[in-house]
Amino acid sequence: MRMCCCSKGSNAAGLVVIMGGVMVTTLAAGRHAPAPTSENQPEPAASAALPAPVTDPEYVLNHKIPLIDGTLQDLNAYEGRVVLIVNTASKCGLTPQYEALEKLYRTHKKDGLVILGFPANDFGNQEPGSNEQILEFCTSRFEVSFPMFEKITVVGDDAHPLYKQLRDFELEEVGGKPGQLGGDPAWNFTKFLVDRAGRIDSRYAPRVTPDDPRLTDRIEQLLATEG
Repeated sequence: MRMCCCSKGSNAAGLVVIMGGVMVTTLAAGRHAPAPTSENQPEPAASAALPAPVTDPEYVLNHKIPLIDGTLQDLNAYEGRVVLIVNTASKCGLTPQYEALEKLYRTHKKDGLVILGFPANDFGNQEPGSNEQILEFCTSRFEVSFPMFEKITVVGDDAHPLYKQLRDFELEEVGGKPGQLGGDPAWNFTKFLVDRAGRIDSRYAPRVTPDDPRLTDRIEQLLATEG
């Protein structure tokens, strides 16, 4: 047996052993490549972050509100219809608009229109009654059949989240003060029109009656579109 030391370059050194005419090379201690371990494996590629859900800022039906009988109603259920949102009162000079609202609803219900009434006591204490009294008044006096919701606040810091959202849209109010954009309803029977996709479309002043062509023409245009 004959042994010799050999090297190749600066990073390899070993011991050559000749045994029976066969040459065997072993790496020198301290020069061998480290065995793979979990500590020296490459880091796995970070998974791509999922995009955040996109929320349409003009979508207004993402609310759950009790109906006037206490049943919780998800407004998402009205997506696919044209929606007219109205804050109402029983002792207002504009209260007779209930009759025209009901007529409008019955005329276009089959076409996909729904009217949502939201009683509010924010103007002149003109809706002081309980939900039960309001419902009795609406149904007995005007035969209201469109959905009525529990009494809420529609102005100020205590406004319902739906109305906080509605007032933030910089819409010029049809029939209202020229150049004024958005803000709290000025009075009872302010109207917000929502298209079939659940997106805010337009806003109408309290004195724009439900049979005003400025409102009815736009409703018919939206009803003619696909949901």
